[in-house]
Amino acid sequence: MMVIPAIDLLQGQAVRLHQGDPCRKTVFSADPVEVARRWYRLGAQRLHVVDLDGSLQGGPRNRALIKALAKAVPIPIQLGGGIRDTETMDSYFEAGVSFLIVGTLVLEAPEVVEEACGRWPGRILAAVDARKGEVMMKGWTASSRKRAVEVARSVEALGVAGIIYTDVERDGMGRGINLEATRELAEAVGVPVIASGGVASVEDLRALMSLGHPRIIGVIVGRALYTGAFDLKEALRLTRGGKE
Repeated sequence: MMVIPAIDLLQGQAVRLHQGDPCRKTVFSADPVEVARRWYRLGAQRLHVVDLDGSLQGGPRNRALIKALAKAVPIPIQLGGGIRDTETMDSYFEAGVSFLIVGTLVLEAPEVVEEACGRWPGRILAAVDARKGEVMMKGWTASSRKRAVEVARSVEALGVAGIIYTDVERDGMGRGINLEATRELAEAVGVPVIASGGVASVEDLRALMSLGHPRIIGVIVGRALYTGAFDLKEALRLTRGGKE
């Protein structure tokens, strides 16, 4: 199982939000590139980067910084936030991003997502971000009124390489992963699932791994990693069977 550190970009800084609310943010670094290098040095195999400005404003807002991040580390970056068309996707892939995450687009223009999956097979991921079971969109500011499992099945049909499932109410709150909902979604689809939202400690990773579900291939860790509550080295030893 992959342990994927999150780097959320807002106004050029690395931040974490409470339940996706930009008014409830904590700034962890004014140098996101150095943050990326730190997680790489500690052994991260992939980074999860979100352009929060882009999510909220509906278009890319941190292109130069994202390009710098991709150049700074030799590991894959999966990027989401404000990706609404294939031109934007082209530019990010050219900048060195390995995977792109689409959320609002799968609900508003699924045909664009299907086209993208055909052009870049294996490189398009779908974000299924749910609050009380309903999928959120537009930077988590609006509800789609659709259930998470329903959306997950529909995006799988579009050809996405995997799904990132986030329980919005737990994101940034340190209340633990929503194991039941994550397992339910993984059982409903045939593509890999990455869990997100609520990780408080390595014990949450243990709980996720204990599900033993073959399609749950990773977990995204944010606030707990920055505060030190989640030890990345310990987590990586755990996922490697206790080996360095």
